[in-house]
Amino acid sequence: MRQPIAGITRVLGRIREIEAMVYPAPPTSSEESKPAERFEKVLEEVLDDPYEDAGDEGREIEIPSGLSERMAMWEDDIQELCEKYQVDPDLARAVMRMESGGNPNAISSAGAIGLMQLMPGTARGLGVDPKNPRRNIEGGIKYLAQLSDKYDGDYVKTLAAYNAGSGRVDSYGGVPPFPETQRYVKNVLALYRKYSRGD
Repeated sequence: MRQPIAGITRVLGRIREIEAMVYPAPPTSSEESKPAERFEKVLEEVLDDPYEDAGDEGREIEIPSGLSERMAMWEDDIQELCEKYQVDPDLARAVMRMESGGNPNAISSAGAIGLMQLMPGTARGLGVDPKNPRRNIEGGIKYLAQLSDKYDGDYVKTLAAYNAGSGRVDSYGGVPPFPETQRYVKNVLALYRKYSRGD
């Protein structure tokens, strides 16, 4: 079973405590945070976006016209990020297909951006740039992981919250009575079953 994302925060906090014991802070206040800063810098370097390192930021990506080809071009990212966040890749594929059809340039009428259609505020909360395709995919998968943790692996509630927001799912105790959200959950689950069968 997957470890909740919140557990990572606790682990990082404990690492900082241990570092403070191993690298005692010098007496001056400007030096006190150096061990934590050093760890944070290493962590940022480890988690840095390989696309940014390769200079792909802002690079024009050629997007295939066919749905299957568009989805296939992100398969390596889906596999890697689903492993990182311990999300079922078939669920991530189904959400991406429903949200954007694998098009990083998709923008909804509500302002959702990219492959898994992140709202700008949601993307900020997840710490990703929604205009960077890999970061956008990561944000969507990370969000699925958080929602799945919140709803104990209940995909119906997870998908309803992805579409309508967890506040609405909580207030209605399940899928809100919005036709759009009800269709969304039904269609994503159908795609999920299709991908699970290998279709």
